[in-house]
Amino acid sequence: AAPAVPGYSPGFKKPPATLRLKRKRLRRSEPAAAAAPPPCGAAPRAPSAPARRNPFSSLDNAPRAAGAPQPPERARRPPAGGSPSAASFWQLLEAVGEDKPARRAEPSERSNILTPADDLHLPVAVPEVPPSPRHEFPADWSIKTRLLFTSSQPFTWAEHLRAQEEAQGFAQHCRATETNLPQSVQEPKLSTELRCAFQQSLVYWLHPSLPWLQLFPRIGADRKIAGKASPWSQDEALQQVLMSDWSVSFTSLYNLLKAKLCPYFYVCTYQFTVLFRAAGLVGSDVITAVISPTTRGLREAMRNEGIEFSLPLVEECRTRKQKNSEVNLETEVANSLEVGDSMEDGEEPALSDDDDESFSWLEEMGVQDKVKKPDAISIKLRKEKHEVQMDHKPESLALVKGTNTFTLLNFLINCKSLVAAAGPQTGLPPTLLSPVAFRGGTMQTLKARSINAKARVHLAYEDIFSLEIIGPVMPHSLHSLTMLLKSAQRGAFSAVLYTHEPTAVFNTGLDNTSPALNKETIRNDLPTCGLHPKTLDQLSQCPTLGKSSIRFLEMKDYAYTWKS
Repeated sequence: AAPAVPGYSPGFKKPPATLRLKRKRLRRSEPAAAAAPPPCGAAPRAPSAPARRNPFSSLDNAPRAAGAPQPPERARRPPAGGSPSAASFWQLLEAVGEDKPARRAEPSERSNILTPADDLHLPVAVPEVPPSPRHEFPADWSIKTRLLFTSSQPFTWAEHLRAQEEAQGFAQHCRATETNLPQSVQEPKLSTELRCAFQQSLVYWLHPSLPWLQLFPRIGADRKIAGKASPWSQDEALQQVLMSDWSVSFTSLYNLLKAKLCPYFYVCTYQFTVLFRAAGLVGSDVITAVISPTTRGLREAMRNEGIEFSLPLVEECRTRKQKNSEVNLETEVANSLEVGDSMEDGEEPALSDDDDESFSWLEEMGVQDKVKKPDAISIKLRKEKHEVQMDHKPESLALVKGTNTFTLLNFLINCKSLVAAAGPQTGLPPTLLSPVAFRGGTMQTLKARSINAKARVHLAYEDIFSLEIIGPVMPHSLHSLTMLLKSAQRGAFSAVLYTHEPTAVFNTGLDNTSPALNKETIRNDLPTCGLHPKTLDQLSQCPTLGKSSIRFLEMKDYAYTWKS
């Protein structure tokens, strides 16, 4: 059942409920009409049908029965000094229909209608809040499509950057300049260092660069790309040129990653996304690559190419089931000792795969020619039923480690299904996103704008200032922006984070991680990767968010709390 929202009427979806209300009101109005005598000299009026009710109006607008108590939370008083007509109008607004059908109490009632988890872009999930505020939030490896920061302090320092500040921000990004701000900036609008660092945190690198197309996100982007000019869709020679250029850029990024000059990068195709991470990040001492979502066909093709990979979420589920089965087995053994030999009577040997594939009993019955035997493909699909069921789901996450990532690189370059063969994205190479420059990459900046509004708080209006960031927000950008806001907003702000859902599963923990990798080792191994040391420390930690991502982030008194 849909949650109850004030002012929303589901009557147009349920005509029977509307008809029941009409019949109920008609029955209630008949005794009152019979009891009231007509005035003297008045001609008897013919009974008329009740006025037709608008099925699209709210059920709360139904007329209240006489003598019904008025709920205090809905009570409205007419304005002082108003006319009688105005008073009757307010009385109509105060009337709340008692004929509204009673709803069954549900655990998912909306108690907090304005919470970020109720946004249409965010799935409703049980919020995970740390027991106490912390000075750092966990690394979130998902790509954000939008950030909305709110604070009681204005964001005027992020508006109208001067040409010199913009140029200085670009230069600081290209030179990987480390900016350390004080805990609190007294005059943020006058701080050139803060404004340059803000411009520096908005930069990212993209390939290919087609200004008239939105190249992220790519999954489910057919509607946004449809109708746009795509001269390569019917030109195979142009498609080969684009793919050749893309292969050079992809190889350049991997070489930078291998040399520890690039911390990570994303490969965004129209079907799945790949995240490559350098050795030393997420507690791993080797290069790692995670792919999501995957299909049985893609996994089979990777196996045929000799790529060794694992399915962490499937293995985790399998381990959990084994532990549960062991506990259940111990319980059954304990019960069998009490009941006696009841288990011996109920035991039946499980059918093996050989028994499934053996059809010798048909020959013994002499009906082997009359019964159609399942072919090898059907038997194989039956065995792989569970593997097929997880296709296109977060559980299909595949993890590749070490030298297998280089094999994965060659596989993706030569994989023909990497590019759409039909539809609006036909012949369009995958999108490469990186925090550092690479061959063929184009410098891009996230879009930022500040908004000032007023919010009603305790019968008064207060100024609320917000800063909106739009674009592919990668993990390093999120951390850099929070460090800037920590100083500029005096340690008090909140943020709603909109996640590209297929990438939320990238927060899954890896197998056989090396927690012994300390900060000093990581700083020595990745000194020139282009990230701030504090950002590098955060991204080097083992993932703790699982299949979820941070949806709401809040800082109070320089300490973080979050919900995922």
